[in-house]
Amino acid sequence: MTGEVKRSGFVAIIGRPNVGKSTLLNKALGKKICITSRKPQTTRQRMLGIKTSDAAQIVYVDTPGLHSGQKKELNRYMNRVAKSALHEVDVVVFMVQALAWTKQETIILSYLDSLKIPVVLVINKIDLVKDKQQLLPFIDEVSSKFDFAKIIPVSAKQGSQVDCFENDIISFLPAGNLLYPPEQFTDRSDKFVVAEFVREKLTRQLGDEIPYALTTTIESMEEESNIIRIACLIWIDKESQKHIVIGEKGSRLKQVGVASREDLERYFNKKVFLQLWVKVKSGWSDDADMLNRFGYEE
Repeated sequence: MTGEVKRSGFVAIIGRPNVGKSTLLNKALGKKICITSRKPQTTRQRMLGIKTSDAAQIVYVDTPGLHSGQKKELNRYMNRVAKSALHEVDVVVFMVQALAWTKQETIILSYLDSLKIPVVLVINKIDLVKDKQQLLPFIDEVSSKFDFAKIIPVSAKQGSQVDCFENDIISFLPAGNLLYPPEQFTDRSDKFVVAEFVREKLTRQLGDEIPYALTTTIESMEEESNIIRIACLIWIDKESQKHIVIGEKGSRLKQVGVASREDLERYFNKKVFLQLWVKVKSGWSDDADMLNRFGYEE
């Protein structure tokens, strides 16, 4: 790496919840920085994923899924973050699920009308389509809805067509030098990543309601020569949720701790000692001041 590239720019990945935006970013980077789960709205905050090669530096902007039914301040916050990204980038990647154009996609498309930048449509989860012939009429249908710069079918989970996707994105980037040091792969702190990895494991293990009523923060994080010691707080909305998160005799919390530690040791390439504590803060997800305290900054 000479410190120079031919092209560089910011690329926002948008779409409704659970279409695979974070999975695509992780696959493109070749490193897990964004959490994923089958539950919608797993991604809550903007996060940069920086991919540097000899030819270009792509700064991906992972965003929360745009959604309707903004019942709480947290939901409104996520929509504001996702919409604001549209006006701060050089390229927009609009991701949809194969054969699944919904009313929400139509709403998101209306946000793109005034943009003067390339909009690339990525059709994800093509691996779930058994009869690939069904993709052709779907591509014809969606291509008539907007003047997309490119339409790219991919399977983010399997990595199919991700290289082609990246080459096409580079072709739309403006000429420019490095925006970030070549070794940097995200703008987020280690504490942020740790808190997110723990929240991911909770989201995957718990039912449909509890994940939306909890968040995580880092109380302390100390790095020694051969180990990182971390204390993480799990915040929930109601006292009655505490036993669900902790589990019988602490079983669920232990499972979350083990799975989180395994991920974190791969991320840091170092031993991790992780302590988890559960605390109650009623109404946190509908309180702008509490959201700010918990790190949900505009």
